[in-house]
Amino acid sequence: MNRDTVTEGGPTDPGGPTDHGPRRPAPAPVAEGEHTTLRPLTLADGTEFTARARESRELHQPWLFPPADARAYAVWAGRLIGDEDRAGYLVHERATGALAGYVAVNNIVGGAFRCGALGYGAFAGCEGRGLMSEALGLVVAHTMDTLGLHRLEINVQPGNTPSIALARRAGFRLEGFSPDFLFIDGAWRDHERWALTQEMREAAG
Repeated sequence: MNRDTVTEGGPTDPGGPTDHGPRRPAPAPVAEGEHTTLRPLTLADGTEFTARARESRELHQPWLFPPADARAYAVWAGRLIGDEDRAGYLVHERATGALAGYVAVNNIVGGAFRCGALGYGAFAGCEGRGLMSEALGLVVAHTMDTLGLHRLEINVQPGNTPSIALARRAGFRLEGFSPDFLFIDGAWRDHERWALTQEMREAAG
């Protein structure tokens, strides 16, 4: 998994500011559930995203560090949009239109591997309501059925129990433990590795 994009959030390294110009219509959802929609993120989403990230600091830390200012968002979103081995999605609540969370797919590898690594986070007021559970299911279906991935991984710190519970509900299984796996918040952090394959998904119905 890339060191600048982790399961518990996104990078905090600054980049140059960007002028988005006139706001364009948001892209259409790639998937819709009963309570959420999933659509690709854009650079123009920066203002809303960073405001929600700042509002959610108490909820996120010490696990999540999504970009909370325009410069950091431009770097993070630019990579998810511009790199062929990444993709980024925003989760919106259908009933209110509120930005409920985000999911990043990193280290997408094709060929015989066909794997990707997921990172995600809910925003304050949208946690604990099943919204991210539904959204993660939409991401799994989209990446496996539409993008053709065979395997998805989630790397999560052992103490991040909400993220682990979400992975478990989505059908991921614990495969291993990686000591000193990612450099987060000033130190190398241990992570658990959870994974889901297409065969596991089919067996679960």
